[in-house]
Amino acid sequence: QVHLVESGGGSVQSGGSLRLSCAASGFTVSDDYWCWFRQAPGKEREGVAAIDSDSKTRYADSLKGRFTISRDNVKNGVNLQMDSLKPEDTGMYYCAADPNLFVCTQPMRTDFGAWGQGTQVTVSS
Repeated sequence: QVHLVESGGGSVQSGGSLRLSCAASGFTVSDDYWCWFRQAPGKEREGVAAIDSDSKTRYADSLKGRFTISRDNVKNGVNLQMDSLKPEDTGMYYCAADPNLFVCTQPMRTDFGAWGQGTQVTVSS
């Protein structure tokens, strides 16, 4: 059974850093697209970052330079390093994976690909 688990969320002050991790069980992720999404209170879920099997990365324009996605093939997952955090980065962060890039383009389609349950990130000013 495919299972994704996010970890690393928490509370941090503005300007701080957090490192999120997403680990998979039930399948090998080396050939998959991985992506991170986030959902702020009262807002729609949005894409944050994506990485392919060759470790090519994509980021939301507003997050370039502050967030870094990377693969962790030893732990069978991905990480999201978040630096210079701002209060507007507060939200629930989700990871998703699938062999098809489509999973990273559809933040509301949790019926497509494998998804985690999310980890909360809170940034205070």
